[in-house]
Amino acid sequence: MYIAMGNESFSIDFFYKILFEGKKISITPEALAKVQKSYDFLYEFSQGKLIYGITTGFGPMAQHRISDADRIELQYNLIRSHSSGVGNHIDPLYVKAGMICRLAAILQAKSGVHPECVVLLQEFINNDIIPVIFEHGGVGASGDLVQLSHLALSLIGEGEVYFNGAVVPTAQAMQACNLKPISIHIREGLSLINGTSIMTGVGIVNILRAKNLYNWSLMASAIINELVDSYDDGFSHELNSVKLHDGQNEVAAAMRSILKGSSLIKKRHVHLYNRTVTEKVVKEKVQEYYSLRCVPQVLGPILDTLTYAERVLINEANSVNDNPIVDMDTHNVYHGGNFHGDYISLEMDKLKIVVTKLTMLVERQLNFLMNPALNQKFPPFVNLGVLGLNLGMQGVQFTATSTTAECQTLSFPNYVHSIPNNNDNQDIVSMGTNSALITRKVIENSYEVLAIYYMSLLQAIDYIAVHEKMSRRTHHVYVQLRELVPAFIKDIPKYKDVARVKDFLMKTTITI
Repeated sequence: MYIAMGNESFSIDFFYKILFEGKKISITPEALAKVQKSYDFLYEFSQGKLIYGITTGFGPMAQHRISDADRIELQYNLIRSHSSGVGNHIDPLYVKAGMICRLAAILQAKSGVHPECVVLLQEFINNDIIPVIFEHGGVGASGDLVQLSHLALSLIGEGEVYFNGAVVPTAQAMQACNLKPISIHIREGLSLINGTSIMTGVGIVNILRAKNLYNWSLMASAIINELVDSYDDGFSHELNSVKLHDGQNEVAAAMRSILKGSSLIKKRHVHLYNRTVTEKVVKEKVQEYYSLRCVPQVLGPILDTLTYAERVLINEANSVNDNPIVDMDTHNVYHGGNFHGDYISLEMDKLKIVVTKLTMLVERQLNFLMNPALNQKFPPFVNLGVLGLNLGMQGVQFTATSTTAECQTLSFPNYVHSIPNNNDNQDIVSMGTNSALITRKVIENSYEVLAIYYMSLLQAIDYIAVHEKMSRRTHHVYVQLRELVPAFIKDIPKYKDVARVKDFLMKTTITI
């Protein structure tokens, strides 16, 4: 039920268990003692010294010295003034991931905050008290200043939170769980809001969902190759091994594994090489369309990008992204820019680009399936009814096409979109929070397109009745999805079916 959380590195599986399996966090006594030691050091070290954010103002007002009598009020002012987000609420799942990231950063004991901060953060996470945080506000330079301010606002007992499925005042949720707000001691305000935790948390959920999306799309690519009796050499070891990219070879190997035992996939030497071809024009296609035979070459770089992005996101989650950094070992406080979100911004931009490309591949395969002039095997729009009277999947193809187009538009990079602000103190920013949130939208869009594609594949399987000829793994997927959406002949509204399949794909982890 509980997962110990100390000073060790946290993997992507750690996040998955808390976010999707409902595991709770237990901070180790050793980690808590280390945070206490960091706080004690900073308390002594800061006496009589000019240290940014403790005895000075913030940002371009750092030249203004703050009196000892105003130091506590300064931290509260920072939290309240920066709780200025607007727009839609960030989904609580993504906020919870950000809270875990903030807790992980503080547990590195480089921030000098009081231990009650980590204890209350742990209680919020375990009790699913999730602060209301808005999409708009962060530029990703001093990290997620605005978004994290709303987290800090909840920790001091103010603002609003999601609790038991409703938005309620923070004080109400804390009272229900017998919790008390943190007190400001030295620099808790600055430390809580100065970092990349929200963009990183959103990014980690993006990675988890994009990996599952990739797996489902690879399965769909295998199925369409089965349905049109593709040749097996496009994903053969011999062909792909001479192209020296890990992702491509992993995709090809996965396709071979998925399609093992299928009697639909053709071997070229049987159909073309072991007989004398006398026809002037060969009726069956010698090579499939690119969207079918180039799956390893298209999904390969997507897989490579996912793999690297996961590494970067997990590195960031295990990093100290505060400023300044409190170092007990050297008895010093270091000022710099570890809160800058460029690593996240770049990886999220790359991720949304490759997810858009994945969506484009899905849309092209769908279009191939819809058009009898291309597939030369299925009725228009895999219509199982009366042609002309019934329309099959025609209507939902429009949705897939328009959603793919939106993904293409959203793929413009944020990493190169810097606008100076903060009296030009923040003169180059990452826009990492925007990038992570837009990437989330692209991923969800892709699931919608993929849901429509799977519904179409099911209709195609039923039309040619090849259930017994499919591989064991592809047939299992067919059975799973047919339980959600039965075959249809007469035209009925499909929006609920699309939503149901999308939800299933997002929540069901498929192993490739």
